[in-house]
Amino acid sequence: MNILIIAPEQIPVPPTAGGSVENCIFQISTKLAKRHNITILSRQHHKYSTATHTGNLNIIRVPKGKPLVYLSSALDRVKKEHYDMIQIDNRPKYVPMVRKRFPDTPISVFLHSLTFVTPPMTSQKKAELDLSKADLIVGNSRSLEQNLMTMFPRYKHKLDHVHLGVNIIQFKPPSMRQKKQIRQKYNVPNHFTVVFAGRLIPRKGIPVLIKAMKEVRKSIPTANLVIAGGAKNSDYKKNLKSLASLYKVPVRFLGNIRTKNMHEVYSLGDCFVCPSQKHEAFGLVIVEALASGLPVIASHIGGIPEIIRHGENGLLVRSYSNFRAFSSQIVRIAKDKGLSRKLSQQGREDVVTRFNWGVTADRLEGIYGRQVHNTVEHEAVRG
Repeated sequence: MNILIIAPEQIPVPPTAGGSVENCIFQISTKLAKRHNITILSRQHHKYSTATHTGNLNIIRVPKGKPLVYLSSALDRVKKEHYDMIQIDNRPKYVPMVRKRFPDTPISVFLHSLTFVTPPMTSQKKAELDLSKADLIVGNSRSLEQNLMTMFPRYKHKLDHVHLGVNIIQFKPPSMRQKKQIRQKYNVPNHFTVVFAGRLIPRKGIPVLIKAMKEVRKSIPTANLVIAGGAKNSDYKKNLKSLASLYKVPVRFLGNIRTKNMHEVYSLGDCFVCPSQKHEAFGLVIVEALASGLPVIASHIGGIPEIIRHGENGLLVRSYSNFRAFSSQIVRIAKDKGLSRKLSQQGREDVVTRFNWGVTADRLEGIYGRQVHNTVEHEAVRG
């Protein structure tokens, strides 16, 4: 197949720091390009040339700008090309313009969350109108697919899901020597360390985790916390630091970490905690942590239970607004080495077999292959 993938306007592909959607695009495309011709439209960045070609993978970069200005510039670069499938990542509002430029090409909207089909990003009416012009709507979990089905029942026949993956070569369990070296690099003490990675926003539940760590330190006085991720709202980060200071919880805020260095963040920890307070479509950081051999404790919400099987490859917290529900599980991991080892081993095994980018690309390839086949058959009948 000849596939065009349109990335959002905010972050380049591949991302230089952060940008989980853009990283997903790059990783999936790299796998698909082993068997198909893939073209990615992305925004420019001073570290990248305006076009790169690696085997069957081509990335075309255009100047950043307002969403539809960026999209128009990007589509101008490929207006004479023919594609079997067009994938739009996380921007349903792009669909009408893409449909106008490519009236006969199947269009897939790959959604990574509900953000861009709900207020304040859009209205239900506008999202429904945008999605009406797409042939497929692919979510990154069954949970997201089911939410979309409830919101847009008319499009039930268009919906599917594909779990995301992880680079199992980059993300792998470190040796004790490597862990010690990385802790020295990031100035993290060689004590029981809990890691969180993600955006510093209220829905991620970081205050719950800080309160839980206060409780944990009653049993494990040297326990400390590492938080990786950026905050658009600097006041929110200040509030988190104040809360940690108030509860006397030692926290190392690492800020945004470059994609190529993210594996080091997980190597800092003895346990990974994801205390999300609102729907998580999937939870890519959880998969990365599992791949890195970390025991994972996470909220029982959204698509997370599709990754974590309680007591087998991680621990799920149903009362996720209750900090004591997290602290008890953290202490359990710290004190039960047998359980910690079991979760670590099973978590890594599950990622290798179920959540690597090759599996993601294979499933997406199957969905697109069927759509292209159906489109060709329909055109033949119509002709």
